[in-house]
Amino acid sequence: MGIREFARNKDGLKLRYEVRGSGAPVALIMGFSGSGRAWSERFLNLLENRFRLVVIDNRGTGESDKPDVAWTLRDMADDIAAVLEHAKLSPTHIFGISMGGMIAQEYALTYPERVQRLVLGCTNCGISHSIPGKPEDLARLMPQPGMSPADAARAAFSVACGKAFTASEAGQKFIEEQLIESAKYPITPPHTFMRQFGAISGFDSYARLAQIKMPTLILQGDDDAIVPVQNADLLNQGIAGSRKQILKGIGHMFFWEAPQEATRVAIDFLTAN
Repeated sequence: MGIREFARNKDGLKLRYEVRGSGAPVALIMGFSGSGRAWSERFLNLLENRFRLVVIDNRGTGESDKPDVAWTLRDMADDIAAVLEHAKLSPTHIFGISMGGMIAQEYALTYPERVQRLVLGCTNCGISHSIPGKPEDLARLMPQPGMSPADAARAAFSVACGKAFTASEAGQKFIEEQLIESAKYPITPPHTFMRQFGAISGFDSYARLAQIKMPTLILQGDDDAIVPVQNADLLNQGIAGSRKQILKGIGHMFFWEAPQEATRVAIDFLTAN
């Protein structure tokens, strides 16, 4: 564990983050409903050997404030800026996954001078052009009335994790370990799911992708039911000079399912000349 800190955004919201490891700074932006704990220690341990990580609890999650008001992904990008200003770490590399990859795009478009290299994991370019997952799969990401947080998380992971991982004994063991770990940390309240979903629904970067000029890696599993793999092609085509890496047989939670491969690809990209 690293140094636990709290920043305030321009509206006074408290944002919890942790700085760990050493080296060039990398801000990690988690996806829908997850706190910074959702990366898993296994993944973070592999990265912190090479980088100084800034692990952020998005608004609505973890130890950050959880306002029940409408917000946008641009607001969440501004939150990242507030955290990195507080940490006195700018410019940094930015690594976002899923919704966090959408926030990373907004951050890169709004604060291009603060981004060295950009990693977009299992994400898309927003509502107008992205290829959605099946409605019945996406519905499992939302907690249902009467479900315990643990059962709601199991339902979400049943579609967020790839088929091979979900079917394996090791995969099931890892999921259960993550559920035990997450239970030690503040749970994400139901209203956060709705507010973050609303923010995602208002996101669209397709027409702005050409404005992303920094070196960019697009990282995606080809068995992703939440953000189908074709979305990586769209981002790759829209961001000039971007590099695309597809992880074979891996689902949406690639940082759980293939942490060694994912971190090797990310480290190679982030340390390239």
